[in-house]
Amino acid sequence: MTLDTNETVDVFVIGGGINGVGVARDATGRGFSVCLCEANDLASGTSSASSKLIHGGLRYLEHYEFGLVRKALQEREVLLTMAPHIISPMRFILPHSKELRPWWLLRIGLFLYDHLGHRKILPGTRDVDLSKDPAGEPLKSEFRKGFEYSDCWVDDARLVILNAMDAAQNGAQIRVRTKVTRVRRQNGLWVVTTKDITTGEVEEIPAKVVVNAAGPWVDEVLNSALGAKGAKNVRLVRGSHIVVRKRFDHDRSYIFQNADDRIIFAIPYEEDFTLIGTTDIDHGAKVGSIEIDEKERQYLCNCANEYFKNPVLSDDIVWSYSGVRPLYDDGASEAKEATRDYIIETEDKNGALLINIFGGKITTYRRLSETILSHVEKALGKRGDAWTAGSKLPGGNFAVHESAGLVDHLQSCFAFIDRNYLERLVRLYGTMSKNILGNATSLADLGLHFGAGLYQAEVDHLISSEWAVTVDDILFRRTKIGIVITKSGVDKLATYLGTRTQREASQDYTKNGLSKFERGQRARSA
Repeated sequence: MTLDTNETVDVFVIGGGINGVGVARDATGRGFSVCLCEANDLASGTSSASSKLIHGGLRYLEHYEFGLVRKALQEREVLLTMAPHIISPMRFILPHSKELRPWWLLRIGLFLYDHLGHRKILPGTRDVDLSKDPAGEPLKSEFRKGFEYSDCWVDDARLVILNAMDAAQNGAQIRVRTKVTRVRRQNGLWVVTTKDITTGEVEEIPAKVVVNAAGPWVDEVLNSALGAKGAKNVRLVRGSHIVVRKRFDHDRSYIFQNADDRIIFAIPYEEDFTLIGTTDIDHGAKVGSIEIDEKERQYLCNCANEYFKNPVLSDDIVWSYSGVRPLYDDGASEAKEATRDYIIETEDKNGALLINIFGGKITTYRRLSETILSHVEKALGKRGDAWTAGSKLPGGNFAVHESAGLVDHLQSCFAFIDRNYLERLVRLYGTMSKNILGNATSLADLGLHFGAGLYQAEVDHLISSEWAVTVDDILFRRTKIGIVITKSGVDKLATYLGTRTQREASQDYTKNGLSKFERGQRARSA
């Protein structure tokens, strides 16, 4: 469906993060016409900077957020079944520290965690003897007892992309690098003015409902585009993560308690690395620059070093990323105490409905979308039933735990391709992997090789089907190859894309005197 400036859409969504694309997908599936605009790339903000987990939020139990934890726990297996290629079960090791929470308190908390949500696929909690279990080997000797429980891993940015793809396949207009500059009421409708960042083209699109899903920029949209006076609904909290060479050989993750009552995770990441995070720091009133600082780096290293035998040093960091969480400002004295639940506010004047989303978690995005659609249906009438709970995202039309069989099938069809490469494709694209490989009978048929297993066929798919434009879109959001690819590979890709000079691409990836790619090379050779 192509919109013209005279066509009225049912739902106009501002923001291409997980909440925005979730609303767009749900709405199109119910028969509403939808246009979504994102000022940058899809998942370019908070939705690609999470801890990569679909989880209930174990620590939120201490803040008595039982409703939020229950809602999130109920969603784990719904999302796992929906996208088994990018979401997978993960077991977490919680070492017991005598100086922190008592054993019995942890046991009660984990009992609640096992039983608050509906659980059929994920196994429950068990006690672990860390003096004998392989999970205890990387830890200091004083950690002899612990627990093991379940949550899920997710490729967060791809979750956004796949929701957007499904929305587009159902008829939604997904417009990236298109900024909403003004939203005004006129004759019982909204008139949304947009500007294409690349071409400068300006359009006006009439809409019956506007959903402000701009995440950290939700108040900025209210103030600049909608003309509000000093709207301040969200508390911007920065969460930063570091990536180091892998610190353990098993496939389980760790959750570490800290003396400041926070927790951090240590998670297997991209085969050869360990992801450690996150911090929880008030970012300030404006989004501005979002980067980890030295204090955060040291905090994460220090927290990890309370548990790991082999210390994690700042020089071990091969990559880092930061995101700003737009938590609803509930007046909590500290960032760690602010609610992680979402708040939805509606405003209806003369039949034109505005819906603002404040806060939320990636785990509960689908439930949030259903709530948004209930408001849309009250305004516009019901078009179709709620449908996403039993749905599949693109590439996810296979059962949980069947990814190995999918790799086997691809290996039988493309015997000339290394299995590790096929496993990576399946983790990103699921059953869409065959679309990328096409009728190839040799590696040469996949086109240019940019390094680290990235071929032209995959890049072409990302450009044509997944809205990728820049080097960053491809290397750090739609894939994580940016951690390991060489600088010459980056320049080769930039040249192929034709959107940046080699010098600009190099500058974009340089940080603190050492490029991410040089860090990755150093990590691999260490």
